[in-house]
Amino acid sequence: MIGYYVHHQGSGHVRRAAAVARRTQHDVVGLGSGPRPPEWDGAWVALPRDDDPPVTDPEGADVTAGGVLHWVPRHHPGLRARHRVIADWIEEERPALVVVDVSVEVTLLVRLCGVPVVVGAMPGDRTDRPHRLAYDVAEALLAPWPAQAHPDNGWPQAWTDKTWHVGGISALDLGAGDDPGGMPSRAAGAGASGPRDVLVLWGTGGDDPDQGGYAEAQRATPGWRWTFRGGRLPAADDLAAELRTADVVVCHAGQGSVADVALLRRPAVVLAQPRPHAEQEATVRAVARMGIAATGVGWPSAQEWPGLLEEALATGGAGWQRWGGDGALAAAAHLDGLADRFSLEVTPPPQGSTEGPA
Repeated sequence: MIGYYVHHQGSGHVRRAAAVARRTQHDVVGLGSGPRPPEWDGAWVALPRDDDPPVTDPEGADVTAGGVLHWVPRHHPGLRARHRVIADWIEEERPALVVVDVSVEVTLLVRLCGVPVVVGAMPGDRTDRPHRLAYDVAEALLAPWPAQAHPDNGWPQAWTDKTWHVGGISALDLGAGDDPGGMPSRAAGAGASGPRDVLVLWGTGGDDPDQGGYAEAQRATPGWRWTFRGGRLPAADDLAAELRTADVVVCHAGQGSVADVALLRRPAVVLAQPRPHAEQEATVRAVARMGIAATGVGWPSAQEWPGLLEEALATGGAGWQRWGGDGALAAAAHLDGLADRFSLEVTPPPQGSTEGPA
């Protein structure tokens, strides 16, 4: 059995975990805040929240334990209950390994229980003390991007050596025999009749651009028809179909959205939102360096939009093949192999042996 811990911030973690779990040969049990999310097909362990009740004085609660960890507020009942549920589940189920996407504290808890951990790697600056601790103890780092994406991330060689670069992990289910390349979009200056289509694909982990920004972008691009999805906006009934028919997709630089666009190889404008450790800025730099899409930081001004959309069309979507969006199968294969390795029964020491720590 494989355990899969899923962070509750945003929708990307659970979508990525579900995509991988569906492709593993081992049983996978999800662990995360609250009831089982609709994306998750298998067993689920509901965890108490570690931020309920809210921490009103983070400094007084020493939530980082002096900068060693990210979130361990003193005497917090939710945190204590959360960790007890995880430890009890490990004792009862004896998983071969646990994937943690993402939490430094859960990574350490699982490893302290003697269970191997695979940590979901994140782009951006992860050389702070808590991330170093988690990445150091991990058996492997699961990176949902290609190996050439972040050559300047400052990682020590020991991390790089144990990283699985599987490419983007998209949660889209295209069906057997479906062509991931999708429908070709119209080239820049092609002069096709009717407006061209822009699909704005936004996430749930941050703030939406204000409605004024949407309106200004539309007014500045009269030859384009805009559709907005994600965040507080209406969800798509068939996201894959909308992605296929869009001439340009505008998305934030979260790993899930980028993987969805990459899987269908759509011409795109990829925009970095503010995130801890500058993770989306790192992804935007990687996409720009690889020449895959038009990019920006924040929501562009009205006058920038015509040029960005034309740049996306001119760049096309073929370059996304170098990023990949079907990394779930590769990730599942890695996890199955590691689970097989750690599922081998460990021979107990002879009776009366004093082997091992006191």
